[in-house]
Parts: sequence; structure tokens; C-alpha cells
Amino acid sequence: MRQFVVIGCGRFGTSVAETLYSLGYDVLAIDKSEERVQEISAKVTHAVQADAIDENTLRTLGIRNFDVAVVTIGSNIQASIMATLIAKELGVNNVIAKAQNELHGRVLEKAGADRVVFPERDMGMRVARNLVSSNILDYIEFAPDYSIVEISAIADWEGKTLIELQLPLKYGINVIAIKHGKDINIRPYAKDVIEKDDILIVIGSDKDLKNLEKNS
Repeated sequence: MRQFVVIGCGRFGTSVAETLYSLGYDVLAIDKSEERVQEISAKVTHAVQADAIDENTLRTLGIRNFDVAVVTIGSNIQASIMATLIAKELGVNNVIAKAQNELHGRVLEKAGADRVVFPERDMGMRVARNLVSSNILDYIEFAPDYSIVEISAIADWEGKTLIELQLPLKYGINVIAIKHGKDINIRPYAKDVIEKDDILIVIGSDKDLKNLEKNS
């Protein structure tokens, strides 16, 4: 199971950390504020008060052993850049960094960020969902306990029609659109064939979507 370290526990970082933990992943949350650490401590695996730009501290915390580091420091651009740089230098393979603007994002990329995100308010959950699934491409909360996701076609689906796949019966999901290259079919029929590299837009309960992620 992949392990995540979230550096910065503001609104966005807290949402990312709590969502990853709720999905069953080990999460270490780090923030300079004791108050924020106390608030999140019961909602993640571990929460530590620490200065994210102190290389020795991050080394002691063993962040090099984590699969993914998510740097979500908000107000201090210099600190977010330094934390990104340190995480990469300490050996974290995948570093995701939050940027305030395009210039900040370009600097984060030069500092070693593998991916830069430009989140809108309260979109931490969306990013977290994307991090833990290779097939789920995008995620939108549609209603309590129900979501719409973009999912890349699973290899076993290729060359089969929707009626053959019986996705509502097998997975509890309904296909509402199919993307094929630049074309999008917003009225898919039962006889439509899923092709390689197709992207399906589906709706389903969070429980069924989670089972689909596990089986894909």
C-alpha cells in the first residue's frame, strides 16, 4: 500500500490528507502550526509539528520512505519551493506541489516537482482521488455518496459492447459519455464498442466506484 506525506495542513492540504486516510492509505501530515497539527491528528495516521524547510527534520521523519509527497504550503511561496526541493533531494519518487500561479508553478517544476496542481478552493478531495488510482482520470462529487468520474478503458473492456460488459450489473456504474480521441459520444448506446484508449465518463455510488478502482 502506498504511503503519503502531506506537507502543509491548510484548507487544501487538510482535505487531501483526510481523503487519502479515509480511502485507507497511510498518511503523515506535517505543519509548522501546532494548532493545525492538533486539529488533523485524529484524521490521519500520524501528524507532526515541524518546519518543512528543515532538511534534517524531514530526514529524521523518514519522508524518503514515502511513495508520494504532497506539498500544499499556501501563503509562503519560498517555503513551498524549498519543501519541494528537499523532498526530491531526500529521495521521494513522486512529489506533487500546489502552486499559487503560473510563475510559481514553473519554479516548482524546476525545483523537481513531478506534478504541479493549481487547485480551486476545496478541491483537495478531487486531487486525492486522482493520486490513488491509475485509471481514474478525474473526479467530481455529484451528490452525497455519488460521484462522476472519467476512467480510462480497462484492457478487458476493449473490443466489447456496453451490453456485453454489463457495467451496471457488474460494477453498479452507468456510462453517460464516451471519449474517443477528439470525439465525444454523449448518447452511448448498448451496441457501442469500447476501443483502446477510450475514456468513459461514468456515474455511480462512491462504494461502487471504489470497488471498480480496486478491480481495475
